[in-house]
Amino acid sequence: MSFLDSVLIAINALRVNLLRSVLTTLGIVIGVASVIILVAVGTGASSEVDRQIKALGTNMLVIFPGSMRSMGRAQGAGTDLPLSEVDVAAIRDKVQGVVGISGQLNETAPIVRGNTNWSTTVSGVHADYLFVRDWPVESGRDITVGDVRSGARVAVIGKTVAKEIFPDEDPLGATVRITNVPFEIVGVLPSKGQSAMGRDQDDIVLVPITTARARISGRTQVQNDRVGIVHVKIDTGADMAEAQEEIESLLRQRRANSRGNQDTFSVRNLAETMKARSEVLTTMSYLLAATSVISLIVGGIGIMNIMLVSVTERTREIGLRMAVGGRRRDILQQFLVEAVSLCILGGVIGIIIGVLASTAIAFVADWPILVSPSVLAGALAAAAATGICFGLFPARRAAYLNPIDALRSE
Repeated sequence: MSFLDSVLIAINALRVNLLRSVLTTLGIVIGVASVIILVAVGTGASSEVDRQIKALGTNMLVIFPGSMRSMGRAQGAGTDLPLSEVDVAAIRDKVQGVVGISGQLNETAPIVRGNTNWSTTVSGVHADYLFVRDWPVESGRDITVGDVRSGARVAVIGKTVAKEIFPDEDPLGATVRITNVPFEIVGVLPSKGQSAMGRDQDDIVLVPITTARARISGRTQVQNDRVGIVHVKIDTGADMAEAQEEIESLLRQRRANSRGNQDTFSVRNLAETMKARSEVLTTMSYLLAATSVISLIVGGIGIMNIMLVSVTERTREIGLRMAVGGRRRDILQQFLVEAVSLCILGGVIGIIIGVLASTAIAFVADWPILVSPSVLAGALAAAAATGICFGLFPARRAAYLNPIDALRSE
């Protein structure tokens, strides 16, 4: 008997007991669908983290004013001595491997043009800021060293601000008012999307840091050289850990008397933090997917059970086939094909449900997913392998029945 004949006989046998066949595949359906959903969501989350790492900027360290812990309690940035222009200059001049550095002094302020008013984050930055963040302007120009030195009233805006303030026109060259101070738009940034914390990174206006201190922050003379957060770009060939240690050592020397032995700053490699988060997400998704394999095992046991029932019900049919010349390998092949067909049917249904459910999750929860063809193929192969493993015992039992005893069966 050919393989095609075995397939046709198997399909006919499954059609005779259609409801039983469909119910038998439920374990396989649930297992395959679960694996696809969990892997798709986990892989999508990992790719989103990778995107956010690239959005942070490559080889970048971020220095926050304020220690991370004080008297056993977590402290926020800005609770201690602020970072200053002198600190920025010291890091630029004394730390090896620094190719770019910029402060970022953030304020929330309204930006107004005509009757349009939009509240956004206004960041005072140095000329290196966009270079450090790997975020070149899409149109226009960057903030220059001359702008910072002169305290020029120029601004570079993000995509969200451009969309809200200039929905139907080119913003370059236009004038807006920030805290009632006129600024000329000299550049527009490309879209960067949401940050790891869910903040819209495109809802931002960049101005020279000197202008921000003088015109927007409204700080006292004592704080007129503060720089907020400091972003440091390290050369590609330099060691990030070594550069971080140098920065920490330098700042400890400069700020040793401000709080004894406790740091009044924190240096973070955000990319490494995000990578660690990505690895955790990926590991968790695969652990959950591995847990879903239990459903495949349970489904396989169900397949084996129903195939044993089928062998018992069709004992006389098996005896007749053997009596007219049917070979054991033909009987083995037929029942094995039936088991594999059940599992593949469940696998196909599970793939469809898994893909649809993953798409629904992405749409409803606004969560990134990634359905890989290799995962779909692997899930289908796993379903087929389950059919072979759990269908082999019933198939062998059918193939090795005694023809005489089988014919006597009622």
